[in-house]
Amino acid sequence: MTATEIGKNGAAAVLAATGVAVNEDAPVGSAITTVGSSKGSPTMVPVSRYTSPEFAQLELQRMWPRVWQIACSVDHVAEPGDYYEYRCGPYSVLVVRGDDGALRAFQNVCRHRGNLICEGAGNGLTELRCGYHNWTWDLKGRLREVPSRKGFGALRNDDFPLLEAKVDTWGRVVFVNLDLGAMPLADYLEEVPHDIEWIGFDNYRCETVVTVPVEANWKVVADGFSETYHVQGLHREMIASMDDIDAPQQVWGHTSKSSQPYGVASPRFRNGLDDQTIWESFIVTQGGRMGVEEVCPMPDLAPGQTLQDLIAGGIKRVQAERGVDLSRFTSEEMLRLHQYNLFPNSTVLVTPDLLSIICARPGRTPDECDMVMLSYKPCAPGAPRTRPFDVTVPAGQADFGYVLNADVSVAPRVQRGLHQPGMTHLALSSEECRVINTQRNLERYLGIEPSELTGGPVRD
Repeated sequence: MTATEIGKNGAAAVLAATGVAVNEDAPVGSAITTVGSSKGSPTMVPVSRYTSPEFAQLELQRMWPRVWQIACSVDHVAEPGDYYEYRCGPYSVLVVRGDDGALRAFQNVCRHRGNLICEGAGNGLTELRCGYHNWTWDLKGRLREVPSRKGFGALRNDDFPLLEAKVDTWGRVVFVNLDLGAMPLADYLEEVPHDIEWIGFDNYRCETVVTVPVEANWKVVADGFSETYHVQGLHREMIASMDDIDAPQQVWGHTSKSSQPYGVASPRFRNGLDDQTIWESFIVTQGGRMGVEEVCPMPDLAPGQTLQDLIAGGIKRVQAERGVDLSRFTSEEMLRLHQYNLFPNSTVLVTPDLLSIICARPGRTPDECDMVMLSYKPCAPGAPRTRPFDVTVPAGQADFGYVLNADVSVAPRVQRGLHQPGMTHLALSSEECRVINTQRNLERYLGIEPSELTGGPVRD
């Protein structure tokens, strides 16, 4: 079978060609550690949370101004004078590296008549000047120039600083929060930084930030990266080289996690799979990681070597050619994807050789959002900053690779389905515990009490 045929039909075509049977009835979520009970009933979520303008407005009023959000990478604002404008719905936050080296964030608004001060990203600023009437602030946010000052009467510079926002970093990621009274970022992230500390989170540099407008509610996109239940349907080409069942999940509060091993077949296959089939599935879905783009015969294994060792060795070799030494990681560590969900809208996907962050930001209507993907590369410790390339791409032209393209394309179909008059509630399983966690956090921030969620698992 050619690579073209596999690309069209997915790994399922390979499996059919080899006569392998798929066990459609294999237990789903058998290793879930958070909810994990088959007792009870589905958790029912009102569809209006995805379609209602009133609900979207409530989110804008009560939730978005109070949560920590990923704004950009440290590489965007690494040097004095660097700046980056972060937008979320109607809100705009300006992240600036001061001439004293400190990172600051301000509400992006001139205190005179409300004009935006900066747009986009750039470098070399020595001041923050409004382009409308030339009011000017220093990089610490202190007003220092007002043209024709006499007409304002008794105007004191100290009375009109730029409005601050909270800013902090985790690794090479910059977060902002419009609520000055919000909990520290370290508390908001809960166990996540400690959980991933072993991987060397600082040793990544941002290369690109791609924004794609999607005709779907932001939660539709975020939900798609908060569960692996859809892999057996939307990504059947993956299950020949991914264990989507023995993939434990954890929920901490604002954050949650799932981890999946790759280079092994899903337990959904009754009789297992041969190594060649697993090898071909891995090439189709992520062969670029090991420098193999076309389906080919699997190399012979050395004595004592497993298929995971072979794949991990190929990935390490590719990174070594780029000057990155990943020899300290085991084969299992190389091939386990850690997927962290950060409320409300971000997913962090990380292995030793890759780091991708996917954020879903609200659009002009409940049926629109922006999907933003920050792509990082691993680097040697102490590597200099990179200057990320930021681009907005129409949905039909975006190419995130075989798997992510499917995730993007399904979102508008989901959104249209949610508008059907008979569709009043989503019915979620315990395996979708991270999606349920998002909904419960939403209720906390929006003040929905008692909960509108009904049903759910019954704990033993």
